Amino acid sequence: MESTRPTARQTADRWVDTLADLDPSVGTALGIRPGDDRLPDLSPDAAVARADAARAVLAELEDADVTDEDDRRCAALLRERLGTALALHEAGEDLVTLRPIGSPVHVLQSIFLMMPTASDDDWAVVARRLARVPEAALSYRRSLESGLATGHVSAARQAQAVVAQLDAWLEGDGWHAGFAAQGPDAVRVDLDRGAASAAEGIAELRAWLAGTYLPAVEGTPDGVGRDRYLLSARSSLGAVVDPEEAYAWGWGELARIEDEMALEAERVLPGGGVAAAFRYLDENGPAIEGVEDVRVWLQDLMDRTIDDLDGTVVDVATPVRRVEAMIAPPGAAAAPYYTRPSLDFARPGRTWLPTLGRTRFPTWDLISTWYHEGVPGHHLQLGQWAYRAAELSRFQVSVGSVSATTEGWALYAERLMDELGRLADPGTRLGYLDAQRMRAVRVVIDIGMHLGLAIPGGQPFHPGERWTAELGHEFLAARSGSPAEFVASEVVRYLGWPGQAISYKLGERAWLAGRAAARERCEAEGRPFDLRAWHTAALSLGSLGLDDLQRELAAL
Repeated sequence: MESTRPTARQTADRWVDTLADLDPSVGTALGIRPGDDRLPDLSPDAAVARADAARAVLAELEDADVTDEDDRRCAALLRERLGTALALHEAGEDLVTLRPIGSPVHVLQSIFLMMPTASDDDWAVVARRLARVPEAALSYRRSLESGLATGHVSAARQAQAVVAQLDAWLEGDGWHAGFAAQGPDAVRVDLDRGAASAAEGIAELRAWLAGTYLPAVEGTPDGVGRDRYLLSARSSLGAVVDPEEAYAWGWGELARIEDEMALEAERVLPGGGVAAAFRYLDENGPAIEGVEDVRVWLQDLMDRTIDDLDGTVVDVATPVRRVEAMIAPPGAAAAPYYTRPSLDFARPGRTWLPTLGRTRFPTWDLISTWYHEGVPGHHLQLGQWAYRAAELSRFQVSVGSVSATTEGWALYAERLMDELGRLADPGTRLGYLDAQRMRAVRVVIDIGMHLGLAIPGGQPFHPGERWTAELGHEFLAARSGSPAEFVASEVVRYLGWPGQAISYKLGERAWLAGRAAARERCEAEGRPFDLRAWHTAALSLGSLGLDDLQRELAAL
């Protein structure tokens, strides 16, 4: 008799619909609610409603029918993701989300960049949503107020960074007004009225953060301590990390990369050293002049890379071949980033370059970054997930994402391009190694700062001292070819998002170990290892937690 129980994937997809009901940004990101003009309710009551809904889904999952391997993976992912989300909620972490990247406040800008804008009707939805910004901003303030009342607070430097971002949003006529100005005359009055409301809501939130929240959290420690760190890291890893093992491994990985960098720097500027090589490349290496010119250059890089890799290193589905290079809006994070396509590909995957006021862009440190953010990095993985959404589940390919799986693949993608000889130029390869070094530094200082670990006695940098935010900044600044503004923003990011920064390197480690195990298995069975087939199958798995990822990759 045929089972009448829902499958794990059906249960997971109903959860996505529930989330879209509770949080309109989910529907907008996925492209499944084009007419929804609501903004998310960011209040404590809304967090309670999400938690209650998550518990109901977990109860339903216990009786779900697991029909195949995709279903098995989906059930494991749903159970882990909801379990972690509930643990965070019960610990009060919903109230400690203020940071300059990935914070609920940023939805008040980013959601508009994901909305359809092809018709007058689309812009009418934008206008109505703009008018709701004050309500959404106030709901987020309610969460922060609840955090103040219960002792769940973000550190002062997080509030300072967000205030500075909101200042950038409000410059001139304001970011929302600039966005609304792109709309048609037919909706002009409503768009201008909505943009004015949005600016008012942002200004009120900014004033409250600067005048009330910031003074109240002065003196709050930057590091969150072991228990909070392990819980937050679990959100980014889909697994429980051994912080001491990861910390020690990070130091070893950093030493390996720095040895390689010394050799590459010698190729760039004999006798000069790494820092001098960076300066030489910034001043004398290839560079793109002009913001629009660099956008076009990045677009061409991604298009050419797809052409080169498709059918040889990985199979790229037709809808995934489209990707757009974009310039990040004012007030965005200082680091480049990627936004995934809608499930119907009406909105393509996009890479975003923050200019930080620059008009000249040396290319030595851009190429491997765009292999990470675009192709073959985030875009090929998240685009393939969207392409497979019908066979997997919307949950597995979207809101169920685990940072270690996605960022791990993107870092693996950079290394893959190096293995393929695409980073042979000394300056370009030094840029790649600099990015790798930064990810290793992240492991060391993210764990070190939050847990207050000691710097190993054998290190020349402050041996035996306990990590602080100031030491973290000094350490990263000495080991980065990036501008000072970017270095400062990175340290604030790590402190505000505990455990996320380690997901890159630990995720890459799992991808490499999974590939090595798969190759060894093929060789033991007397079969050649097909890298193209392995990549294509690996990118088709959907999201996985870190513990499951390596095991599943090894079995391909």
